[in-house]
This record gives sequence, C-alpha cells and structure tokens, in this order.
Amino acid sequence: MIQFPSRLFAATAFLALAACAQPEAPRETGLPTGASASSAHEGVFNGVPVSYTALVETTLLPGADGETAGRMVTTTYLADSDDPDTRPVLFLFNGGPGASTTPLHFGAFGPQRRFGEEEAQVLAPNPDSLLDVADLVFIDPIGTGYSTPETEEDGAQFWSPQGDAESVAAVIQSWLLRHDREASPRYVLGQSYGTVRAGAITRAAPDLDLDGILLFALVSDMREGDVSYAVRFPTMAATAWYHGRIPQDGRTAEQVFEQAVAFVETRYWPALNEGENLSEADRLAIADEMSAWIGLPADYIAGLDLRLSNRDFMLHLLEDEGVRTGQLDTRATRSLDAPAQRPPYDDPGLSYHPDSVDTSGLQNARGFDPAEHASIVEAYFQDWLGFEPATPYRALNLDVNRAWDWGPDGFTGFGGTNAYYAEAMAADPGLRLFWAAGYYDLSTPAYAGRHGLAEAGVPADRLTAAYFPAGHSVFVGEANRALLGDAVRDFLVPHAD
Repeated sequence: MIQFPSRLFAATAFLALAACAQPEAPRETGLPTGASASSAHEGVFNGVPVSYTALVETTLLPGADGETAGRMVTTTYLADSDDPDTRPVLFLFNGGPGASTTPLHFGAFGPQRRFGEEEAQVLAPNPDSLLDVADLVFIDPIGTGYSTPETEEDGAQFWSPQGDAESVAAVIQSWLLRHDREASPRYVLGQSYGTVRAGAITRAAPDLDLDGILLFALVSDMREGDVSYAVRFPTMAATAWYHGRIPQDGRTAEQVFEQAVAFVETRYWPALNEGENLSEADRLAIADEMSAWIGLPADYIAGLDLRLSNRDFMLHLLEDEGVRTGQLDTRATRSLDAPAQRPPYDDPGLSYHPDSVDTSGLQNARGFDPAEHASIVEAYFQDWLGFEPATPYRALNLDVNRAWDWGPDGFTGFGGTNAYYAEAMAADPGLRLFWAAGYYDLSTPAYAGRHGLAEAGVPADRLTAAYFPAGHSVFVGEANRALLGDAVRDFLVPHAD
C-alpha cells in the first residue's frame, strides 16, 4: 500500500508535495483541481431568502510519486455574504465505507431534496437546508459519487481508515486555501462510518483547527463480547415498545429507552460480568426480566445465555406475524419469506421512510428523463449545476467496502475513534462535539454512543447530545429533520434565535 507521510497528515508537507508535482498550481491555492462547474441559484431556507453559488470541484490528490492518484469531487454551496470570514463552513460526508454523501446531500441539508422512487424521482426545494447559517461542502470520498482513483491500483491508497482520513483532510485544507476561508469557523459532519472518518481527521489534520465536530449515528465501538450485547439492549426495548410487544403504558420511546438503560446498568450488565459464576436461578430471573423489556420469550433468551445478537432479535420479535424488523431502522419490516437479497439490501430499514409524500403536490419539483440520465442525482449535477462527469455517479460502492483495509486485526479489531475526540478536545479547549442518535437504530445503537463517548473521556460540558425517534438516518421524517436542523443551527451558531 502506498503510504502517506509518517505523521498522519502534515498539511504543509502534503501541499508542498502537490506543488512540486504540479507547478502550475500555486501553493497558496492548495492542491490542483480538475473538472469543475459553477452556477447561481436562489432559495428560502429556514424562512430566510438566500442567494447562493453552487460549485462542483474536482481536487487532484497525489500519490507517493507525486502524480495524480485520485480525483475527489466536492459540491459546495456558498451563500452571498458581505463577511464570509465570520460565516461557518460545514464539511459533510456519509459513511459505508463506500457510501457517497447522497443521503445528507439530498435527504437532509442540501438545497434540494429527493422524493419518490427510481424513474419517478423528483427534486424539490428543501426548506430545512442549513444554507441560512452556514456554507456547505458535501464531500464524496474516493470511490463514491464522481470521485475516482486514477487507476484501480491507486484505490488502495485511499481505502483504509488512515488513507481515507488523510485524503479527505487534504481536500478540506485545500478547499479552505483555494476559497480564502482560513479565517472562517469550520466544522465537519460525519454519518455512520463518516463518524470514524471525522475522528481520524482530528489526528490526521490537527492543523485544521476545527471549531466543532458533528456525529450522526456514531460508530462507537467495534469490539465484540458482552459490551456489544449490553449497549444494544435499550434499542431492542424501544423497538419492542414501538411494535407493541411490551406494554406501552402511555410511555414515549425516550422513556422506555432510558428505563432500559437503567435496567442494563443495574441488572443486565452486572449479570453478564458474572460470566460462568452467575447462578442458574439468577440467569433465569434475568431472562424473565429481559423478556419483559424486549418481548421475546424468556426461555429463548435463556437458551442464548442472555446474549442476543441483532439477528436473534430482528428475526424473532415479530416472527409470529411472518416478518422481521430492520437493523438500520427497526420500525421497518419485511416478510421472512421474501426473496433473498444481497446485504445490505436485505435490510428493510435501508430505505425506510415513515412519511408518505405526494410528489404531485410538491411546489417547484423537477423530475428527469430516464432516457438521458441514470438517476435524478445525475440529472441534477449535469442539467442543474452544469457539471460534466467522466464516470457514472456511485451512490453506494460495495466494491470499496469489500476492498477496505482495516489493518492486521480486521474489522472487529478496529476499536473506533472515540478516544480521538477526547484527545482532540483535550488539546483544544474550544473544540465542541455534537452527537445525534436514533432510538430505532440497531446498527449503531444510541446507548453504544453514549457509553463509548463517556468511557473515552469526552468532556460532557462540550458535548451536545440529541436523540430522535428515528433510525440510522436521524433526519428521516419531516418532524425529525426540522428538529435536527434547529439543533444543528444552534450548534453552528451558538445562541442564535
């Protein structure tokens, strides 16, 4: 594998390397660029009229030999401003590995939202976009969106936690230089694996001097063992409550979740810690209590030695109805005898949307011609923004996921990046953290995030935690997205109305 400099990221060394290889790109403007496009637009976001410029830019990333090894495409929305130095810049990316920024871009905070399915998809103005308070830069890492390695062999340089973080950090640093925004407040927002990337960036690029980090669906800890069973249990309880498999008793999802956390901390986790020393009577008693929380039979739970995997729970909670729950969003269901699909497409939570929107009633909605474009996203980039790509848009690239190099111990040996946040916050007393979690996310459970951040030593007084009755994508659902937008605005611009 081609290695970056020994220090995970040294902005000056990285940019100097690029400048030597590409003398036509002045050092003060960062890394050289390739195909780009610019267009002017207007919108109303959070009730505020905004005139803005959309920029699609390709940043050329060098390999060890100084030649271009990757082309990373970013989509920027810059609001007209008399004082850009005081305006926050928010850099956003999704996860995977191998996922483009499409969900955040066209489902959460971009100026246009995507509605409908396949050829019937349309884009319509997104009133919940954050453009009223911040400039937005959506980043598609190498192998996703329109971002590509120069050759197939070059992909290995970018497809590891370290190489990925270094490349994204280099693009962020270059963007700040190119657009003369080094004085602006700057934030990064990562979802799912993007939270791992955000943490790794704090080590790869300490000179970025971030003002804040936003984490959606935090990948808190990849360790196996009893901790993994304990931290997912409150999500299972909230799911059982949602599906009516435990008494609802006028409680909210939040109340059930917090009550289940208390059970975990006072009863379940201590029982797991007993291991083989737990008596048979106590084991059966705990199984009975767990059954009351998650709606599965006590004898089934006891037969699993009190340790339920996600699959154990998802396949059996609603088994008598002939359906399973989702993992990314446990509110979603799918028939148990449905045709087999390749993961992650077998997860009914992957594309779950609780709100049904009549696309015919959307104002200023715009569709696309399937004969000309493969998707509404490609139509948007080419017809609306004027960008002419060299390759198709890759919303989800599972080849990147399979090629990912987790290191010698593999995926389960990778401990996550919680400690990185704590280290970065210790080094910078002004750095703040925002964490958003869904009660129905069994892929990155909310309690796992809470426990992991606390265990790592993240300062509670600089952590903003926001919980939502949502799954993995906390912005799914009209009410959730509006509430999330308000919370993020308050974080980006503290004390703003």
